[in-house]
Amino acid sequence: MHWLFVIVVGLIAGWLTGKIMKGSGYGFFWDIILGIVGSLVGGFLATLIHLPASGGLIYSLIIALVGAIILVFLFRLITGGKG
Repeated sequence: MHWLFVIVVGLIAGWLTGKIMKGSGYGFFWDIILGIVGSLVGGFLATLIHLPASGGLIYSLIIALVGAIILVFLFRLITGGKG
């Protein structure tokens, strides 16, 4: 059941990141992957500043969204803004 929660949060975070970063996203599958990896990055960053890495749906979504935005920003820097 936990993996279903992670996938749903990842899907929402990936989709929101595409909207926030003014892009069309990277497609359904890659948006999910981006959101899931973003949640891992966000959780890691949260623990670095002594915040809990997980919580309820909204908290987890915010952490995943921050991580996904950072991931997309860095990816666009590396690839020259493509995507």
